[in-house]
Amino acid sequence: MPRILAPLLSAATYARWLHLLIGLIFAGVVLLVFPGTEGRSLGGLLALAVPLDVALLVAAALVPAMRRAEGVQARLLLMPAREQDIAAEPARGFADRRRTAVWLIGRVALGTAVGFPSVLVPAAAVGLLVRPEPDLFGLRLPAREGFTWYPLLAPVLMFALGWLVVWAGRLQLAMAVRLLGPSPAERLAAAELRAERLLERNRLARELHDSIGHALTVTVIQAGAAREVGDPAFVAKALEVIEETGRQAMEDLERTLVLLRETRDTAGTGGAFEGADGADGPATERPGIGQLPALFDTARAAGSPVEAWIGVPAAKLPGVLSREGYRIVQEGVTNALKYAPGEPITVRITVREGQLELRCTNALASSAVRASPRRGGKGLRGIRERATLLGGGAAAGPEAGQWVLAVRLPLRLGA
Repeated sequence: MPRILAPLLSAATYARWLHLLIGLIFAGVVLLVFPGTEGRSLGGLLALAVPLDVALLVAAALVPAMRRAEGVQARLLLMPAREQDIAAEPARGFADRRRTAVWLIGRVALGTAVGFPSVLVPAAAVGLLVRPEPDLFGLRLPAREGFTWYPLLAPVLMFALGWLVVWAGRLQLAMAVRLLGPSPAERLAAAELRAERLLERNRLARELHDSIGHALTVTVIQAGAAREVGDPAFVAKALEVIEETGRQAMEDLERTLVLLRETRDTAGTGGAFEGADGADGPATERPGIGQLPALFDTARAAGSPVEAWIGVPAAKLPGVLSREGYRIVQEGVTNALKYAPGEPITVRITVREGQLELRCTNALASSAVRASPRRGGKGLRGIRERATLLGGGAAAGPEAGQWVLAVRLPLRLGA
């Protein structure tokens, strides 16, 4: 019983009913304003109304904004499970206009088919309840005397009308999803927008992981070393490094938050990417290869000797390669500090055969050095993602007693 009654009590049913009745109103208004309808039979009215309605609806469908208006109305009154199942965009081509025309014709036809019973059934139900000689859809019934069961037909008729509206509303919704749903071009654009936003979120996540992860690693190592050594001069130097690293981390966090706000405000228009790569100001300027010496100084202050050789001027590198190269080397140095603290680190950056090569090596942690175990591998995965997006490749793993990170990036993509 609840399954039978629940649709009849649903707000969606009555909202869809209103949507259906609008179709009847359109057909009725056309007949009222068109001359020559008086004295015609029902067949004559239909013969006049159908071609006229179809012509007007097709003409209306040619207006691009009609598709948007119908989509907004369908979203409000048909109550789809997901709003994106019904588009609310203007028609962009002939295919959209054709589907809009079919939708308008079908909507008016279904609305008219449901509208007449919506008027006639309540009138017949009232007649069964109060009239001495009820009139059921033009069929006059015998006098009420001896037929006391007439009033029992009234709720049956209203129940049947209710379920007619339920099924018509569901059919109307299915038509809307089919005919007003996103076109293939709109679905492709939506998929590209989702992919763009996902890529931007992943990029921001990598930025936070690399910059904040490096800062925390250096801070933990410096604090632990200062506690162990206990030398006032060393403690002062460690605090200085912690302060500088924390300041740099705060700048990185502020820049990432600026990019996050731009991503939200542009909503997939490409502005977030432009702001990230365009260096619009100090808040969004990202470090490049030229800032690596400061990174190496931080690692040396943390107790790990760094030998670096940069064989390409930072000014001659494309901006995107310079920035991504910095992050890749930063992650390599951070991993070395985290998993092999105190061990020597070697960094080489060269250009060979039209490719930028970055190689970061460090000795594996000795038995005398405690290194935290690797967990998750998010940093290495981020390096591979950076390299793949730039058309290159990355490899990392133990080699001859050392941990080697090797990345190759094509220079032509940044030119």
